[in-house]
Amino acid sequence: MATTSGNDHADGVEFTYEDDLVTARDIESGVAASGKSKPAALSRLADALTLHSGGGEPIDDEEAFLKEIGVDPDTVEDAGEPPWVK
Repeated sequence: MATTSGNDHADGVEFTYEDDLVTARDIESGVAASGKSKPAALSRLADALTLHSGGGEPIDDEEAFLKEIGVDPDTVEDAGEPPWVK
């Protein structure tokens, strides 16, 4: 049996294609993620939505984390909060 949501928000995922990149965007939240295929974009979108809704683990030491993933912390500029964070 199919059901629909009881809210007035648009639901679903919108795909856009540019060269070899597929972008999946959650219509309700506006959160988007890209990949080389629809499955890859959807997988990344699922991760992004989890983080967007407060999931994931906090980073206690940003500098140590950057070094762990191979990024020199001295080359990273603090841009503040992203524009989509309210």
